[in-house]
Amino acid sequence: MQGHFDEVKGFLLDMGIEILSEDRGQELVVASKPDAGIHNLVVDCEEPILVMEQPIMPVPKDKQTCFAELLKMNRYLVHGAFALDPGSNMILWRDTLQLATLDRDELEGSVKALVLALAEYGTDLLRLSKL
Repeated sequence: MQGHFDEVKGFLLDMGIEILSEDRGQELVVASKPDAGIHNLVVDCEEPILVMEQPIMPVPKDKQTCFAELLKMNRYLVHGAFALDPGSNMILWRDTLQLATLDRDELEGSVKALVLALAEYGTDLLRLSKL
């Protein structure tokens, strides 16, 4: 539904998040806010949910250690979780929200949770990327 898509885009812009590209047909944008650590955040209106995915890093060679550490981190995340892309090649941060009841505060809370996760676990994620 284009109404949700336009609303989500407006919320992102209001939060100072730059829209790098958009696909109106797929109701998807790629967004960034580099000063907050957000790069190429995929925001996808998949009725009835909004899917947000932030690429984090390629899956390292030592998958078992990496995955165990990510699961431990997931326990403490406010919103979202670290996950694998469909091909199991990339680690993402992913969150979903209901479109029907979505407001700016809820979306902003999710984005802030991503920023917090990156700030809190950035050093650990860099270490894991070298496994």
